[in-house]
Formats: sequence, C-alpha cells, structure tokens
Amino acid sequence: MLAETVRAPIDLPPFDSSAMDGFAVRAADTPGRLRIVEASAAGRPSSTRVGAGDAAPISTGAVVPEGADAVVPVERTAQDDGGHVEVEAVAETDNVRPRGGDIRAGDAVAEAGTRLTPWTVGALAAVGLAAVRCARRPRVAVLATGTELRPPGEPLAAGQIYESNSLLLGAQLAEAGAEVTRIAPAADDEADTRRGLEQGLDADVLVTSGGVSVGNHDLVRGSLASLGVEELFWRVAVRPGKPVAFGVRGATLVFGLPGNPVSSLVGFELFVRPALLALQGAAEPGPSWQPGRLAAPVRRNRERDQLVRARRRLDRDAVELEPVPGDESHMIARAARADALVLVPRGEGELAAGAAVRYLAG
Repeated sequence: MLAETVRAPIDLPPFDSSAMDGFAVRAADTPGRLRIVEASAAGRPSSTRVGAGDAAPISTGAVVPEGADAVVPVERTAQDDGGHVEVEAVAETDNVRPRGGDIRAGDAVAEAGTRLTPWTVGALAAVGLAAVRCARRPRVAVLATGTELRPPGEPLAAGQIYESNSLLLGAQLAEAGAEVTRIAPAADDEADTRRGLEQGLDADVLVTSGGVSVGNHDLVRGSLASLGVEELFWRVAVRPGKPVAFGVRGATLVFGLPGNPVSSLVGFELFVRPALLALQGAAEPGPSWQPGRLAAPVRRNRERDQLVRARRRLDRDAVELEPVPGDESHMIARAARADALVLVPRGEGELAAGAAVRYLAG
C-alpha cells in the first residue's frame, strides 16, 4: 500500500512516438510519392529533419523525427527500388503518440492508500521510479483455541478434530497484506490460553479463534481482560458470527472470532480485513460490497443480518448469486464451493429470486 501520493518525474511517453511501423511524413504531403530519408528506430532516433516530400522509415515506439506530424502504416505504402515510397493519405497526428499523452510530469501516478497491483507496479516503473514509500505490513498473530484440536496430517483420537481455522485465517491475513505468525493452538485451560494470548499480544494485531462465547471452556475474553485488554464490543447482529469480540491493549488490536470455521471466515471479512487495510493506509478499507441478484429465494432472519454463501455466475449484464446448500457455521467443506458472501438484511419473510443484493467476493 502506498504511504504517499506518487507523481511522475517525466512525461510519458517522453517524446512524440510512433504507434505503427511505417513512414513518418508531413500530412500535407500525402497522398503522394515521397523521398525516403534516414530511418528512426526504437532507441535510435533519426538525426534528419523530415522536410517537404520526405518520408522517414519508422518503427513502433521510435521518436517521430522533427518536421514530421503523422505516420503512414507500412501496409498503406508501396516502396520502389529508387529510394521512393508511395503513401496513402493521412491527417496530422495520425498514428502518433504525443509526448505526455499518458501522463504529464508532476501528475499523480497513484494516490496514497493505493494497493500495489501489477498495473500500479508497471506504471511506476514506466515513469522511471525505482522505489516508493509504502506502509509497513502489519504483524499479525493467530491463535486457535480448543483442547480437541490436532494438526492436519496427524491421526485423530476420539473426540478430536483437525485444526483448520488458523490456516484459514492465515491465508486471509496474508491476502490482506499482513505478516502472519501462527501460534501453537491453546488447550481449554487458563494457563495455556494465557500463554498463547501473551505471545500474540506482542504483535500489531492478535486474531483468536474460539473461546469467545459463554460456555465453561470459553476462556479467551476473561484471559484477555486479565492481560490488560480493554474490550470495546462483544457480539454482533450477524449470522454466522454473533460472538465476535474486539478490544485493544495499547496499540495492539485484538479480534476474538468464533470457533466455527464459517463464523470465523465471515468475522474476518467484516471486521479484520477492513482494519488491516486501514492500518496500511487504504483509502477505502471496505468491506467492498458489490451489486448482484439472487438466483434463488433466501429466508431472512428476524434479528440478524445474514451472510449467505453463494456461487457467482454471469447472467447477461448482471452477477447472479446461487446460494450454496448447507448454511450451518461449522460446514467449512461446503463453504469451499462458494466464492461470494451475500448480505441478506434482517427482517421478515424472504428475499425472492431476482432480488437485488450486495455481496463480498470470495
């Protein structure tokens, strides 16, 4: 993410250049039979001025010689053996890329808060910038909690499940520009939970998964409080993901996400990703809602906004969103079939097929 607005130090293109292989001419001399003079090639500009009745062979990207004001494409010419070429008619500036036609020196190439996409990198290089000031990547620690958790690849004992949330969140965090540290999962034990949280609080952001509800083994919120974290909110009117918690300790942001994988995924997209982008100076940190329409009806929840998993498909000029079967918050395997989260506002009844909605791309 750019930490400051970057301005072009040069015009781009830095000179009038040819958009075609052909002949640089004076438009007033066309059509006609013209005398061939010194060529202008890319990186090797001609030193000869194009005068009345002259035509300079030119390659794409080469400097348009002094005196010329147009380029005749080679396929619209016929060269003879006597040093002359027949050219068709062109108008002034035809097939000429003007100096500064892309950007002028001093104009902004990219504003502060712009994410460095391949397009941005290409533009910065094209104006000759070898280095730019960027925001520091936030250091983020991820801690999953639960005695039942085991690493993928190990055999499961009775009552155990594979730990996937720290991997899911780690991938989301890396995608959002963070430097990620995964802490070893904490058992449902006060000492072990505190151990993991203490380690994570050294980061810019701590994201936990599990242990934020009201059960006997939900130890995260109490442990965070004992470690000096000020809780700013707990529980949100969203399904899935109701028991989301957020707090701060000094400059460290702390997000407590639910243990169910889909709830964790949704909580990240709604709260954690925008915070990370804001820390990096993003001009519009999001969430980045996009317009679409439902392909099938969806029942609304009376009390909470819902984020419904769906697959996108293009239907004429609109994005159509087909809900994925299985909306329970533990169903991460089914969620893998989705590539969008559709916002279904709270209310009575249902949203009909064809209803206009907003969604987050997955």
